[in-house]
Amino acid sequence: MTIDLLLGLQWGDEGKGKIVDYLTKQYDIIARFQGGPNAGHTIEFNGIKHVLHTIPSGIFHPKAINVVGNGVVIDPVIFKKELEGLDKYDVDYTKSLLISRKAHLILPTHRLLDVASETAKGKAKIGSTLKGIGPTYMDKTGRNGIRVGDLEFDDWQDKYRQLADKHQAMIKFYNVDVQYDLNELESEFFEAVEKIRTLQFIDSEEYLFQAIKSNKSILAEGAQGSLLDIDFGTYPFVTSSNTTVAGACTGLGIAPNRIQKVFGIFKAYTTRVGSGPFPTELFDKNGKQMAKIGHEFGATTGRARRCGWLDLIALKYAVEVNGVTDLMMMKADVLSGFKNLKVCTAYHYNGKEISHLPYNLSAEDLKPIYKNFKGWEEDITQVKTFDELPQNLKDYIAFIEDFVDVNIKIISVGPDRKETILR
Repeated sequence: MTIDLLLGLQWGDEGKGKIVDYLTKQYDIIARFQGGPNAGHTIEFNGIKHVLHTIPSGIFHPKAINVVGNGVVIDPVIFKKELEGLDKYDVDYTKSLLISRKAHLILPTHRLLDVASETAKGKAKIGSTLKGIGPTYMDKTGRNGIRVGDLEFDDWQDKYRQLADKHQAMIKFYNVDVQYDLNELESEFFEAVEKIRTLQFIDSEEYLFQAIKSNKSILAEGAQGSLLDIDFGTYPFVTSSNTTVAGACTGLGIAPNRIQKVFGIFKAYTTRVGSGPFPTELFDKNGKQMAKIGHEFGATTGRARRCGWLDLIALKYAVEVNGVTDLMMMKADVLSGFKNLKVCTAYHYNGKEISHLPYNLSAEDLKPIYKNFKGWEEDITQVKTFDELPQNLKDYIAFIEDFVDVNIKIISVGPDRKETILR
């Protein structure tokens, strides 16, 4: 029996989809445990790029079972479009894709509430993806939500109408101009719900418990990143779920002592989408070069990502919060061509040098303290082994490993499934 866990260690967009796809052949079940369609997991192979939002990233492996866990929130409209995208590649998801009855549904009015709330904040907006994620989790914790299992009851639309009417009253409360045609949105929503009802609904915690008893191997797949965790992220500029390792226990119903390896994924530099603190952000040619070479645009939103040097204080924090056992470094190839590199090894904060993540990462007097490294010119996208990598990159990797006290087991040197070095 194996339950391993894979999650992001930065502000999301680390490349989790590629690594889940790469590792799937080692597992029987891939189980997504939190988040919603604000996630964008990109997988590239055979010259084709696939972007998933809710469906686990093992879906392209015919032998793997993919479970959408109870901790996930599902937008039927987006989910239906994902399924239609899979139809182009003859993926038989009717057998390989299972949905937890306890997963909550995102209603059209959840999305409208998201827009109204963010608009009302004005300049203080948090950078929501406007997918209705926050309002859906609010209804979940407020015990008002509609779950996938409700779709199996004849009166579920009555429950829907009651909640949607409540949402419309709340939208008026915000007193902002939100234009919408609810009839049109609901028509699309109900059509998508019928598509979802053709899939297999399961009591996911029982399913996974039986899988464990049968010695099946399970990989739990996280979304977003640890610094977006609702408790341990850069609040309030965070997502609405627990993106850290604890989220896998509550989002799948698995006990903590069942988890073996925790795979932590990070970029060789740092990016962030939307608002919020970012101590190592670059506004010079180096930041622009990272964004251009790394194609740093959100897979879900298309928004440009902010870029900066690797923040080892934040990375070590995420490693410790999650109990990471194995690190995986993504986009090492993007740094090829930089003559000099920097990594943040401490902060100057309130007149002192500190080596931990403070409560207020947005403080004006918080400044990163850097260590300099020599870069490398070589194109590493065709490199197949660690020994072939430039020595300066090896030195960069060794310093990171020593700083966070965890070994880097995978190094990604390109977006394709094949462009991956396993140590």
